[in-house]
Amino acid sequence: MTGYAVATSEGAAGTLTIEIKSVNSRFLDLQFRINDDLRALEPDLRTAVMAAITRGKIEVRLSFGRKAVGAGTQALNAPLLAELARLQTEIGKHFVAAPVMSVAELLRWPGVIEEAQLGQESLRADVGALGERAVAAFVDSRQREGAALASMLVARIDAMDLIVKRITPLIPQVVAQFEQKAVERMQDALGLACQSSNSALSRQEAMERIRQEVILYGIRIDVSEELSRLATHLTETRHILKKGGQVGKRLDFMMQELNREANTLGAKAAVKELADASMELKLLIEQMREQVQNLE
Repeated sequence: MTGYAVATSEGAAGTLTIEIKSVNSRFLDLQFRINDDLRALEPDLRTAVMAAITRGKIEVRLSFGRKAVGAGTQALNAPLLAELARLQTEIGKHFVAAPVMSVAELLRWPGVIEEAQLGQESLRADVGALGERAVAAFVDSRQREGAALASMLVARIDAMDLIVKRITPLIPQVVAQFEQKAVERMQDALGLACQSSNSALSRQEAMERIRQEVILYGIRIDVSEELSRLATHLTETRHILKKGGQVGKRLDFMMQELNREANTLGAKAAVKELADASMELKLLIEQMREQVQNLE
């Protein structure tokens, strides 16, 4: 399911921004775009996102725009400078000709100049609070889209209900037609038996043909169970959507069940009306399946 949210927070040192966006995916796929100096905060953000979202390809961006540094706000990181000096001495023992780092190179070294840096704990708290706001806004955006998708799915369920109600009254007519055909085939078979010179054996053969025809007839046209299960599955699908919550995987299962019954109905279709109904049902189910895979 798609969604988008952005949240910002102004602080003494600069502006924190968290942007969350997603595209459709059956599973949860998290990607983070975070500057290296903020990378330590990724686990906290990951936990916040996973607590609220279970589906979608999610991209999270965390950025920190520092304010312009004023006079007296910069300081050298003495421990880091001491460590660099020690390392440079050690390198000089092994590589005598190695040039010494210039002042400009030292000043460009990450972390040598501390400029209006927030404490790590303070920064973590700010990112945590901002992350909660961003995730809440993101969930709201997905819920709005989810409501729109739910309306579409309910419309498809209504259409499938109408198809089931339309073809259910046809079943007695179909049964009557096949009963007539079965009777005609029985009469033909018995007529052949009477014309045979060995009437006892021919009558047995005729009865076997009759039994086969009746069995075939029963297998091919009995779709009442399929229609009943279709109606039950549609009712349950509607109930799942109405109940809300995390419905994606449950609806995935219902789509499988609906498709199974529609396929069986098509396989048993004895008249064109039933075959057409099966195709209509499968088309609607496929439209629902494409959207259900996006729902959380």
